[in-house]
Amino acid sequence: MSIMLLRSIIIYLFVLVVIRLMGKRQVGEMQPFEFVITLIIADLACIPMAELAVPLVHGLVPIFALLILHFLICFFSRKSMKLRYVLSGRPAILISPRGINYKELKKLNMTLDDLIEAMRGCDVFNIEDVAYAIMETNGKMCVIKKAGIEPPTREDTKTEIEPNGLPVNIIMDGSLLKENVTLTGIDEKFIMDVLKKANLKKIKDVLLFTLDNNGNCFIQGKNASEYLTFQVPFAGGDRW
Repeated sequence: MSIMLLRSIIIYLFVLVVIRLMGKRQVGEMQPFEFVITLIIADLACIPMAELAVPLVHGLVPIFALLILHFLICFFSRKSMKLRYVLSGRPAILISPRGINYKELKKLNMTLDDLIEAMRGCDVFNIEDVAYAIMETNGKMCVIKKAGIEPPTREDTKTEIEPNGLPVNIIMDGSLLKENVTLTGIDEKFIMDVLKKANLKKIKDVLLFTLDNNGNCFIQGKNASEYLTFQVPFAGGDRW
């Protein structure tokens, strides 16, 4: 009995250290590959706890191997957008100003009941109040409400209402997202002009650059401690 207790304490402390090293995400915030690794670690930890005939090292070594695998996946995911999309998927726009995107719902194996339930989790009870609803890769939904819905509204204060914009990622981790460039209709000159305003010379120096429907830009360099926001003339905001 004392041996089993000691083995349980050792495994508990070892798994605790491994989970801390993997990061501070909550279970609901994990990417699919992180969730799978966590489930396997939990299963591996139970075997040497319950089976005294199994050497303790047979449980610790595979868990340590999974920790190394996790670090490798995270490292290569930061370097490769394609690998990131394969492992984690992409955010899906389920509701836009045009209405519900039923094709995306089918891709995610979601029903309308699931969509409405997720909206209620975001404190939204009327689809008409939603400008955009986005399902993130970790399974959580984010909602952008239509202008004038949130209290106090600009209508109440008699100010001009500007439609909410949906930011599109143009550059992430120094990589140009060509699909989003095509979606927004911008060109290389537009991108380089924005980088120039932010005192950045090359695309690979950009940590994140987003552009919304209203021409609002968010940009931050990899070595910058602060981000910049500004508005640029942009006529392609009705493309998405």
